[in-house]
Amino acid sequence: MSDDVTSGFEGETIELDLDQIVPLKILSKSNLESRKFKQIISSIKEVGIIEPLVVSRQSPKSKCYMLLDGHMRLEALKQMGETSAVCLISTDDEAFTYNKYISRKAPIQEHKMIQTMVKNGVSEAKIARTLNINVKSIIQKRSLLDGICPEAIDLLKDKMVATIAFRYLKKMKPARQIECAMLMVDMNDFTVRYAQALLESSKDDELTDPIKPKVKRGLSSEKRARMQEEMDKLAREYKLIKDDRGQKNLVLQFTKNYLARLLDNARVERFLRQHYPDILEEFQKITDMTLKGGDPKSS
Repeated sequence: MSDDVTSGFEGETIELDLDQIVPLKILSKSNLESRKFKQIISSIKEVGIIEPLVVSRQSPKSKCYMLLDGHMRLEALKQMGETSAVCLISTDDEAFTYNKYISRKAPIQEHKMIQTMVKNGVSEAKIARTLNINVKSIIQKRSLLDGICPEAIDLLKDKMVATIAFRYLKKMKPARQIECAMLMVDMNDFTVRYAQALLESSKDDELTDPIKPKVKRGLSSEKRARMQEEMDKLAREYKLIKDDRGQKNLVLQFTKNYLARLLDNARVERFLRQHYPDILEEFQKITDMTLKGGDPKSS
């Protein structure tokens, strides 16, 4: 099965002169004055380039390469007087396609990166200088997952979860952590407020220390019980809706594909246009419909 998987990058990195790399956009003044840009310069000074620039070949004969990812890193290298950089060559020459799948580091990914650097002998102070943040923040990031079960970590590993949300998850037992992580993923809601609501709707036997108050003062035990009941009910209803939507999306996809093939037939399309223009318009709306939102694409 693995033989059928096509890698999106060439097997080895390559060192290129900066003059050979053609950026796809020009950085604004605000970009160059941003905290992120200063962080990148600080990082390169301390430990060098952590993530290679991502480029694609313009043509087999050309010596120039198109920059897909790493515009700030490239500009930082130029400002520092560097003349070359290690690059990763993408086999896909469209920046849109590449950027669709690449994302900034999620908190869990950042945690693992810091852990790896510490294991490799890099001090917390040096990491702090590299990331242009204080040492206290590094310590907090290192302990981010203490008390979080592996299954919940795996569910949230690439999600942009609010850092404080992990504090609420830590107050839950593993089974409840997994349940809440699944709810966060299903709802695509990784905010502090949602994590707090999940904690407040948890039962005492789902918490690591139910003796400590887990809700704001003024919320009675009756209201807590009612909230727990409502959350359980909503979770059950949401699961039913999600399962039903999956089946309907499958039917919609088959319908879209069939109508698309039907309308590709010029004779059929012409017949409908001449005799049943209203039906043709509705068919076209269905073929243009998005599965995500269920609404026709805006023209």
